[in-house]
Amino acid sequence: MFAPPSSGGRRPRHVHRRTAVTAAALTSLAVLAACAGPPKQSGAGSEVELSASTPPARGELDSFTWAVYAEPPTLDYTMAFDYPQNTILSNVCESLMRWTPGLTTEPGLAKKASNPDPRTWVYDLREGVRFHNGGTMTADDVVFSLGRQMDPDHAAAWAQVFQNVASVKRTGPLQVTVKLKKPDSQFPQYMATAAGVVASEDGVRAAGKDYGTSGDLACTGPFKLGTWDKGQSVRLDRFDGYWGRKAKAAKAVFRVLTDPSSRTNAMLSGEADGGYLIPTESYGRLRDSGVGKLYFGEGLTTVNVNVTTMDGPLGDVRVRRALSLALDRSGFVEAGLGGAGTATGSLTPRAAWAGASEQTRKAAFGALPPTKRDIEKATGLIKEAGATGKTLTVATSSIGQDVSLLATAVQAAGTQIGLDIRLKTIAPNAFTALFTDPGARQGIDLFPYTSYQNITDPLDMLANFKTDAYLNFAGYSDKGYDRLVDRATAVYEPDERTRIEAELQQHVADQVLWIPVAEWPTAVFLNKRITGAPTTIAYMYYPWAADVGAAR
Repeated sequence: MFAPPSSGGRRPRHVHRRTAVTAAALTSLAVLAACAGPPKQSGAGSEVELSASTPPARGELDSFTWAVYAEPPTLDYTMAFDYPQNTILSNVCESLMRWTPGLTTEPGLAKKASNPDPRTWVYDLREGVRFHNGGTMTADDVVFSLGRQMDPDHAAAWAQVFQNVASVKRTGPLQVTVKLKKPDSQFPQYMATAAGVVASEDGVRAAGKDYGTSGDLACTGPFKLGTWDKGQSVRLDRFDGYWGRKAKAAKAVFRVLTDPSSRTNAMLSGEADGGYLIPTESYGRLRDSGVGKLYFGEGLTTVNVNVTTMDGPLGDVRVRRALSLALDRSGFVEAGLGGAGTATGSLTPRAAWAGASEQTRKAAFGALPPTKRDIEKATGLIKEAGATGKTLTVATSSIGQDVSLLATAVQAAGTQIGLDIRLKTIAPNAFTALFTDPGARQGIDLFPYTSYQNITDPLDMLANFKTDAYLNFAGYSDKGYDRLVDRATAVYEPDERTRIEAELQQHVADQVLWIPVAEWPTAVFLNKRITGAPTTIAYMYYPWAADVGAAR
């Protein structure tokens, strides 16, 4: 759940970061925004056309090879919070619910989810679902799998999703009941992410401390883990005992290519058949190569400048507003995102507001600060705040030009309005630490941050600014804001909830808690040999590789 610069991620309940490249049939899943999918017109406005999908496969394949920018540190589903893990794991491990390529939610391993009262969710499981280790899924496996996410000694990346869970119990051989401490509209939506994965209790226990780093993952997906050549590649093998539609390819090989140029060259040469998270500097080469096609789809992703501290000059909202006013968003979209993006004044992508009425969407976006530069006004705010000549440090990295060029753009903006902006270079393999280690953020005031949503709901982003939230690095605290987050969380009806979220959006924009820069679509390249991969961010939790097959 972190997002990278041409590669990267986020963390639960709402962590996304950029690690090496820069969240039914039920009594009421139907009322959840996640079920609605994005609006037909997301307002992308970029120079690229968004595709709903790639052409469906016309036949089967012996194998295909996929380029990935980094090797997963583990494939334990409880630690699957970033692009490298989820791009692979989504094809091996499945969740109770499923996020579709259209960014809607449908039944997954649970054939039905029902909500008999606001504090209860009942999941009725599919019969005869087999694990890769030979066992058959029961309610006990679900209780065990969700329990690993909640175990404080396990330090699961998705633990915050379960903060309102009072109990998870087997209420039948194929039924699990989740009791909540209070109503939580986000919890059922997260059951379509890695938070809702079900693995075999016997298989996980047998693997012990090695689970996720070697051997069988004991999951249910259309592929099982084949071989893992550390530092080089991960091979998945088709699981012939799969309960659903079998994968079109017998094998899927994920090649680890950390250098952006190497990844691009591998796709151009045919060494790799395709890949997500295309380096922005390679868009043109791939688009014009003639060896395949570059597609763009809804990414539910925004590029932002993360404010890490409100000590010093950034403690004055006028300084934050001034930097936002001075930033050349359009120039960054062109240079940093290869023209594939849209300048925005919103931290939430428009497509996240799928469950909102048109009136609510207008309220959420209509009164946001302008994205057009106003150097004169920004300079005046800096003078008014007494911040002229004050020093701010911005982290930068060669991890991808969406990071390096945004840091440079912030420096240029600050310099123009009288601030002393200094860049601090962070090694690509250390950039992730900015999200996990307070010590790594020491001495840094701002850093480029690409954030994708795990679910189709604005609260996935807006909850980040609640007091003590994981990504609230600056320590922002407002009791009124916290109360609004709690109110929105408790409301299941989408339009009512999004009306509250529109208030949260306006508060975040007024206070400039982060500086929003651009919406950024998902990019995927497929050579002429393969087709079928989804174009949207759903690939993080949907078994996309099963759809990839022969193009002709």
